[in-house]
Amino acid sequence: MTPTITASGVRRSFGSVPAVRDISLQVEPGRVTGLVGPNGSGKTTLLLMLASLLAPDAGQIRIGGIDPVEDPSGVRRIIGWMPDALGAWGSLSARETLFVTGRLYDLPRDAARDRAEELLRMVDLTALAASPARVLSRGQKQRLGLARALVHDPQVLLLDEPASGLDPEARVGLRVLLRQLAAQGRTVLVSSHILAELEEVVDDAVFLVAGATVSAERVAAAARSLRTWRVRVADADPAVSVEAIAAALQRDAATLATDRSGVLVGFASDTEAAAALRALVEAGVPVIEYAPATGDLEHTFLDLRDGSAS
Repeated sequence: MTPTITASGVRRSFGSVPAVRDISLQVEPGRVTGLVGPNGSGKTTLLLMLASLLAPDAGQIRIGGIDPVEDPSGVRRIIGWMPDALGAWGSLSARETLFVTGRLYDLPRDAARDRAEELLRMVDLTALAASPARVLSRGQKQRLGLARALVHDPQVLLLDEPASGLDPEARVGLRVLLRQLAAQGRTVLVSSHILAELEEVVDDAVFLVAGATVSAERVAAAARSLRTWRVRVADADPAVSVEAIAAALQRDAATLATDRSGVLVGFASDTEAAAALRALVEAGVPVIEYAPATGDLEHTFLDLRDGSAS
């Protein structure tokens, strides 16, 4: 499948401060790709360059085969850009914001009006359609920002922290919508600090550390690194169940940690974790929860953060 978004050797500095040192990536259509990295890793700077709002100092970018530096208008026709802050006209209502955006994309008046109503329903803002954007909550502004990015029915979506400020119900709705958009063949690139949310929705992930993409080999090594599992025992405080778990696993109890839910045990592989579960059951330990303490993305991210990005 031909990637819709490609970047190769992209760099960008602000004065003497490098924001993006060396980013290369490919994002395919029909998939949701997560952009994962700590604050200052270059995620927003990269998205601004992909959206044709910032020119790279070096490297090459193509969106649907179009160079955003040479043809920014061409790129903007096919992308939907959602920044991490709405940046709308505060005096306009939610409905007017979407209508005006549609007109700016050359939609006829009736089509822009119909599209605004359709999107208000999609992001559950119909009840607030007449409210000025400035009075909306953070989460409501995020939903309006997503609707605005979709006004012209783009094939590529660039979303910067779309789940920020959303309540749990709205986050579920966002995940469902992103999966639907990808199923329609669109290309979705989403940046988020909420790794548990990304875990539920992404097909692929690109990891950034210190302004550079992490190599596939380094990501694979991080995914295979020692992983913490949580073990919870029936009717037992974690501090009490440590001794029983340590004895069953033939480990020193002093090497095991606890949290409010259970005992934390490190395993080098899923095979080792499975063998440990068998040992616990055979020892008569009444295990009622046995699962990784972190999701795959968070586990990989934490290992990359603590190690090098070679």
